[in-house]
Amino acid sequence: MQFAPRLRRMTAPHWLGLYAAILLAWALLYAMQLPPDLVAAASLYGSGFWEALCRVEPGLASAPNIFLMWALMSAAMMAPTALPAFATWDDLVQTGPAAGFGLLAGGYLLVWLGFAALATGAQLALAGAGMLNPLGESASLWLSAALLAGAGAYQFSALKNACLSKCRRPLTFFMQHWQDGPWRMGLRLGAACLGCCWTLMMLAFVGGTMNLMWMGGAMVLMMLEKLPGIGAVVTRPLGYGLLGLSAVVVISGLGGWI
Repeated sequence: MQFAPRLRRMTAPHWLGLYAAILLAWALLYAMQLPPDLVAAASLYGSGFWEALCRVEPGLASAPNIFLMWALMSAAMMAPTALPAFATWDDLVQTGPAAGFGLLAGGYLLVWLGFAALATGAQLALAGAGMLNPLGESASLWLSAALLAGAGAYQFSALKNACLSKCRRPLTFFMQHWQDGPWRMGLRLGAACLGCCWTLMMLAFVGGTMNLMWMGGAMVLMMLEKLPGIGAVVTRPLGYGLLGLSAVVVISGLGGWI
C-alpha cells in the first residue's frame, strides 16, 4: 500500500498509545538503573558492599520488584519487535475499531507477562544459589557458558524456525487465524514471539538484567531476525556467534585457573 496513508493511520490514537507505553517502559527501566556512583563503589568495595546495600529479604519478598523489572523489560524490548505484525493487522482492518488493536496487543503482552513471572522465579532461584550477583549478572562461568551455548544451539532448532516463520509472515499468520478474533490472535502471536526469543531474553543473566546497553542491542537483533529479508541471514550467524562466545567464556575462565 502507499506510504502516506499508512503513515497517517500509524498516528491514530491507538498507535500513539502503544508508542507511549513503549517509551514509558524504557523510561521506567532507565529510572530503575543503579546510579553510576553506586556501580563504581561496587568495583571499589567488592561483593561486601553489595551484600550490605542490596540485601534481599527472605523468601519471595523481593519477587514483586523483580517481576516489575522483567515485565517492563519484556514490554520495552518485545513490543517494538511486533510492530510489523501490528501494522499488518491495522492494514487488514483499516477502519476497524481501536478496541480490536488493544485486544491484539493485550493478548501479545499477556504472554510476555507470563514469561516475566517465569523469569522472576528463575532469577530468585539463581540468586539464592549464589549464581547471580546483585546486578543480575551471572557470577558463574558455567552458567554464562550454558546460557550462551543454549541460546546459540536454539538458533538452529525446528521450533525456532517455525516460530520465526509466523513472525516474518504476519499476513499469512492473520489469514490462518482470523476467525479466532484479535484477543486469541494476540495470544498466538505472543506465543510465536516467545518461541523465537526466549533464549535470547534469558541472556539478560549474562549481560545484566538492568543493563540498558544489552537490552537495546538484543532488541535490535530480535527485530532484525523477524524481518523477512534480513532475518534469514541473521539467525544462523547469530547462533554460531553465541556458540563461539560460549567457548571463549569457558576457555578464558579455565585459563584463569591455570
